Amino acid sequence: MNGRSYHKYFGDEKNYMPTDDREQDRMDIHHQLILRILNEELHKAPVENPRSVLDVGTGTGAWAIDMADKWPRAKVTGIDLSPIQPKWVPPNCIFEVDDVEREWTDNNDAFDFIHFRNVAQGITEWDYVLSEAYRCLEPGGFVELSETGAMAYCDDGTMSATNATKYYCDLIARAMTLVNRPPITSGVLPARLRAAGFVDIHSFELKQPFGVWAKEERLKLAGRCLLEQAETLFHSYGMAAFTRILGMDDEEADQICREGCEAASDPNTHIYSIHYISYGRKPRPGENVENWDDGR
Repeated sequence: MNGRSYHKYFGDEKNYMPTDDREQDRMDIHHQLILRILNEELHKAPVENPRSVLDVGTGTGAWAIDMADKWPRAKVTGIDLSPIQPKWVPPNCIFEVDDVEREWTDNNDAFDFIHFRNVAQGITEWDYVLSEAYRCLEPGGFVELSETGAMAYCDDGTMSATNATKYYCDLIARAMTLVNRPPITSGVLPARLRAAGFVDIHSFELKQPFGVWAKEERLKLAGRCLLEQAETLFHSYGMAAFTRILGMDDEEADQICREGCEAASDPNTHIYSIHYISYGRKPRPGENVENWDDGR
């Protein structure tokens, strides 16, 4: 559709993001962007010497491969709707085609770390998914949810109310809300973890600037990564959402994507998005969790 290739195996409504080479290149750049804003760390959860790791929505497998390299004694499994991962990977890393909204075949306590990143646009049944993650996580193990929000922000007044990037983001929010996959905003991820029974919950909100206007060096590098993928980014998130959900024709959707990208790339407009991360721990046997203070 519209010159892009999309996922089909579990049904074409499972994921509105393309899976072609352009999108795979974009995902790899975004992995580098997240490394920048995380100070070169792969996650926020205090995971040490993991035994078995699950990466949900692994995409190109970049995170899973890096995790396998970092912890060579751990078994790292990446799952995704589409088999787009490389053939040459570390010996302790494997990839599987799977849908986490279907029955999990993993045993109880199979993993000590489960990682989700940028899968909000492809999951509707979060209660079920996190209940299965809870079951398959060993007591004391961690789950981490890591999602880029779709809203545009600006702290210095350089983004007007009619800015094309803001308009684009508002349309994304409208479209994904219609299919019960609303964009992530502050408080959503910790609430999901708390409802699933996790404790020791910690949350972070990290800026992703468009461009190199930020003063902090790591944010400049992140902004440069975001600019490198900007054109593909806007079309990847927007085209299917606008045409298949909102009913636009290809020409109108393309114009909104192009104008949104151009506005975000304007060096005089200091726009950023927020990457949200929350992690939680599965309680240990006998642990009193009734009055657990998770920093709310």
